[in-house]
Amino acid sequence: MTEAGIQPEAAAVARAALVRTIMAEGLLADPAWRAAFEDVPRHLFVPSYWLPVRGGFERLSYGDPDPGVRARWLAGAYADTPLATRVRDGALLSSSSQPSLMAQMLEVLEVRDGDRVLEIGTGTGFNAALISHRLGEERVTTVDLDREITESARDHLARAGYHPVVVRRDGARGCPSRAPYDRILATCALRSVPGAWLEQCRPGGLVVTPLATGLLALRVRGAAQAEGRFLNTSAYFVPLRAGGPASSKASAPREAPKTGEPPNVPKAAEVRGAPGPVSPGKALPGASPQPEDAEGVPQHLLRHEPFTFLLALTEGRLSPREAYELWQRAHHPERSRFGVTIRGAEQWAWLDDPDGPGAWPLGPAVQGATWRPGPV
Repeated sequence: MTEAGIQPEAAAVARAALVRTIMAEGLLADPAWRAAFEDVPRHLFVPSYWLPVRGGFERLSYGDPDPGVRARWLAGAYADTPLATRVRDGALLSSSSQPSLMAQMLEVLEVRDGDRVLEIGTGTGFNAALISHRLGEERVTTVDLDREITESARDHLARAGYHPVVVRRDGARGCPSRAPYDRILATCALRSVPGAWLEQCRPGGLVVTPLATGLLALRVRGAAQAEGRFLNTSAYFVPLRAGGPASSKASAPREAPKTGEPPNVPKAAEVRGAPGPVSPGKALPGASPQPEDAEGVPQHLLRHEPFTFLLALTEGRLSPREAYELWQRAHHPERSRFGVTIRGAEQWAWLDDPDGPGAWPLGPAVQGATWRPGPV
């Protein structure tokens, strides 16, 4: 992008600084992943992005005629923050994830030389480029539903010198024509795990995916069996979409004047907020009364991780009150105490023990369904 006044030397310095930042968090211990982050130019994958500013949004672009704006764009491209790259009708459709979170997910994927990887959610293509650098582009398939996203990702990847297989397809269906895969990595939020992913992943393979507001690492045992636990990391991703663009009544972001420094985009681990409304359910037996506030939950917990993760994970299955009672009885459990088991058509989340009493089905709630002791 030298035509826009972006010099390769400046990008290389910024990229090296980003790698040092990620390593300071204890990541990129694997030299192969460190080399990928050192070599793949993130700025080629985010030629423009949106930053929140007072009164709206500001768009930064490599093609801006103002050299000061171009310098801010390059600095933002190599900041350890997520970047909103595509917005439609006020809804976020695509983003470039926080690089340190990407590094963590890639390390959890435990790839080995020769592995074949399916990525669900192409986004900018940066993640596919990193995996291509590590394994070879012929072993990487990336899927996204949106035509504009897949086309722009192909362009970004080609500019960076990578040509993995980019497929426009419903991510929930995977990509059977390129199966089987040794690893599946999703970069979109789920309510439950699509069965097609397990069918297309080799036994012994791994599926790493956001679920609720956490990161789940599932070991595949067979075509319809998998089990794994959550990491202790919070993660907020664009939801998996199927069948067409997401709709929203919110207005599209308006561009703010390019004056002043915008506030930093919060890191994924710093984003806070309670999930949407959940359905009331049956009270848990033996729970002691608690001071009621915000549907029986102390107000501060609605902004506290990982309690908000528990709310998101049990949405539609437990009321906020029930979730709070479970939280108290389980002595404020961290995410890593939760897991998911899939056996055939059944999949459920659990606390501590997949066959213990603290379990509930995943997916959309069924009319009249409530908390049940053990898998269903």
